[in-house]
Amino acid sequence: MAVVTIHQAKTNLSKLIERANAGEEIVIAKGKQPVARLEPLEKRTGPRGVVGMMKGRWPSLPDSFFFEPLPEEELRAWEGRNGEDPA
Repeated sequence: MAVVTIHQAKTNLSKLIERANAGEEIVIAKGKQPVARLEPLEKRTGPRGVVGMMKGRWPSLPDSFFFEPLPEEELRAWEGRNGEDPA
């Protein structure tokens, strides 16, 4: 188990990450007091989500929902021209 100071950890972070990823236990200490441990994240196992798995779960929206201009009132609100104080 390697113990390094916070200053050493900041100076050599990339190297320490490589060492931890290779399986070495790295402890970061403030003075002589251990305060953190550097360790690799567990690798994900198993399948991730399937592309298209949410298809059909929500009603479809017409193209006009995305491609038509906003109504003037809503556009003014987005641009901060609705007469209200933006803060």
